Amino acid sequence: MQYNKEELKNSTRIFKSATPKFDVSWYIKWTASVFVLAAMSIRGVEGLQMYDLMFSIIGVAGWLVVSILWKDRALLVLNGVGLVFLLRTVATTLMS
Repeated sequence: MQYNKEELKNSTRIFKSATPKFDVSWYIKWTASVFVLAAMSIRGVEGLQMYDLMFSIIGVAGWLVVSILWKDRALLVLNGVGLVFLLRTVATTLMS
């Protein structure tokens, strides 16, 4: 069913997404989500820990960019701190 702009704007019954669609942040968000899911899918598989870390870093960094674009402080803190933890783990792994 198609709705006109006035119906969408004033309706309380039509579900509307709170996040932007088809802008730069939308593409980054979904790409980053695929990387996070890929990392989660191989987490715990012997020998793939470095791939897990790399996929996680890409995904969390992507979400960090989205949080900056959206000016969302909760996402910014979560992904900023998460990225630091992941980078620390990579550094520790490479140093040993």
